[in-house]
Amino acid sequence: MVVSILDKTSQIKKIDKTDMLSFLENVAYHYKKAEKISENILINFHKPSNIILGGMGGSAIAGEIFKDWAKEKIDIPVEVVRDYYLPNYSSEESLVLILSYSGNTEESLSAFLHSLKKGCMTFCISSGGNLIEYSKKTATPYLCIPTGMPPRVALPYLLTPLLIAIKKSGLIKGIKDELAEANKILAQLSKANSCKTLTNANYCKKLALELNGKIPAIYGFGIFASVAHRYKQQFNENSKIPSKFEVFSELNHNEIVGWEQKSKFSKYYSIIFLRDKNEPYQIKSRIEMTKNLLPSDLKTFEIWSQGSSDLAKILSTICLGDFTSVYHAILNKIDPTPVKTINQLKEKLGKLHTKEKILRELEQYSK
Repeated sequence: MVVSILDKTSQIKKIDKTDMLSFLENVAYHYKKAEKISENILINFHKPSNIILGGMGGSAIAGEIFKDWAKEKIDIPVEVVRDYYLPNYSSEESLVLILSYSGNTEESLSAFLHSLKKGCMTFCISSGGNLIEYSKKTATPYLCIPTGMPPRVALPYLLTPLLIAIKKSGLIKGIKDELAEANKILAQLSKANSCKTLTNANYCKKLALELNGKIPAIYGFGIFASVAHRYKQQFNENSKIPSKFEVFSELNHNEIVGWEQKSKFSKYYSIIFLRDKNEPYQIKSRIEMTKNLLPSDLKTFEIWSQGSSDLAKILSTICLGDFTSVYHAILNKIDPTPVKTINQLKEKLGKLHTKEKILRELEQYSK
């Protein structure tokens, strides 16, 4: 019997040079640590008329997850901005949270500048860099989180402070119970899918093997819309492969037609349906009908959320996707951590000196 590379710990360590798997295996610990750090958040804002979350990439996804989670919990609009500028409606009545793990992302720094110009209630979350530097200089409230990890694995330190910050603003309740349930489930899942757990008993290793050689398309709905987006990002950055995501029921009004040519495209793709035991009847019906309309040779998979709270469901599903994308990389002997193309692009963009212009403007707001 041929032993999969995914069951050879010594080979995995040679490929996963910065030990990303170790972070995933300890994800519950990181959420607990993030919760403790977040106790230091000091916010004294009046109730805003809207919430704006600014960030990019692995930082912005924390905002998307929060938006989906808070949809039925907060009675004011929440918007995620992946851009240099805030919406025109932003004002002194807006609560703006800038999320930038590195603290050096120029779009996030520009959004921070724009927030100061508009007089918004502003709070920053970062591991350091220019964002923390100018938060101090402009007397803007901030939380400094641990440094030294890729932004995409820093999700616990970006999402948890966001949840606690909004709680301390008096806009939501019940965070502790949801975090406790999520941590319990994450501890179980990370153990069951750890590097040491062999493939025959490891859900994520088996899924990575099944997905290998295909482009993953992830279909989510409701609170799992941002989770589907997260899967797409993780396959991009960890596995170094193209991926896409779509959301029910919108995908039934366009995406489904794209499969009419059947085998012309289906041989290149696999579809992952994100499921929940309490999904609305109309969504459940759409998922089942959609599956029956897809080409017969198109590989499909279902990943079911765990837990009773929305946060546990979201984070448990994300955990499975994170592990799968890393095992997919290892299967193809790819170190999941480096993002060479992003770094090359940043180097080229640096020659435009956009960031320097933003920092010069921020200097004008220094106290």
